[in-house]
Amino acid sequence: MRSIVFIVLSAAALASCKPENSSDFTGSIDSCTRQLYSAYNPKDMKQCVAVCIACERGVTTTCSTSCTLKGAH
Repeated sequence: MRSIVFIVLSAAALASCKPENSSDFTGSIDSCTRQLYSAYNPKDMKQCVAVCIACERGVTTTCSTSCTLKGAH
């Protein structure tokens, strides 16, 4: 009986979770990027890290790693 109650409560909790509105978040990053660089090149390591720090509130270490994984040089 406890397992059924746990499953029902877990399902209710998961159903109530609402994902963030990613379009608002993405839109704000895009406008921030345009304010920093009119011709933004995500493959340019310097630009990628600067945008990550300024627009995504990252730190140098994580932004550098993220940009490297995205293919920036």
